[in-house]
Amino acid sequence: MLEIHPTAIVEEGASLADDVKIGAYTFISKNSTLKSGVEVMQGAQIYGTVKIGEDTKIYPYAIIGLPPQDTGYNVEDDVKVEIGRNNTIREFVTINAGTKNGGGVTKIGNNCFIMIYCHIAHDCQVGNNVIMANNATLAGHVHIGSFTVIGGMTPIHQFVHVGEGVMIGGASAVSQDIPPFCLAEGNRAVIRGLNSVGLKRRFEKEDIGMIQNVYKQLFRSENPIKETAFKLLASEKNEKVLQMCNFIVESKRGIPYERKNNDK
Repeated sequence: MLEIHPTAIVEEGASLADDVKIGAYTFISKNSTLKSGVEVMQGAQIYGTVKIGEDTKIYPYAIIGLPPQDTGYNVEDDVKVEIGRNNTIREFVTINAGTKNGGGVTKIGNNCFIMIYCHIAHDCQVGNNVIMANNATLAGHVHIGSFTVIGGMTPIHQFVHVGEGVMIGGASAVSQDIPPFCLAEGNRAVIRGLNSVGLKRRFEKEDIGMIQNVYKQLFRSENPIKETAFKLLASEKNEKVLQMCNFIVESKRGIPYERKNNDK
């Protein structure tokens, strides 16, 4: 049964599934769509055009869908936020709408865990099963691959791409692209090795062995990593290896690594 606290403000036109729960002192905009099982807890605010998928929980005082912090934003722009199913968005998280020039949408996948005080800026694209620890911050246009973990107090620079299955240490500062399956940390963050724990949780030994071998070729040889990645793309067939090499070849911001730090 639909539950709306008497102190909540739900604008006429909002689309709410029959079992949505709306807590005290919340605000739900007229252009919001909340699917089955969504719960919006005390004081949370949902503005503008926002779609929230099934079973997502919005904790107290989170704010979703406010205009982007972008000087080119116009109030007439058609921008929005799309959030998938089964996400946990904890207290005081902020998620801004997209921008007209950035595609118009800030998007979060399924099964993500966004901890307190995190910020997701305009036009970010966050995959599935992503964990952002307390106070992690994504600047505009950041892409985060699925199964990635971002440590607490970590800011990620605008336009940075982080690949699938990455682990970023807490209190790092990420200003360049991090390839899939890697571990990065430091200020500024550099690649320290592979995300071994994440690999063991998800992949068979054969795939892990292939990734380990390619990592050594990319980051332990004296050859430039893009040159090595191009050669590997021509000779390797493993899907995960190709994913890693394609990411490096397509990187716009460069890959942060120091040969001396890659001895694991």
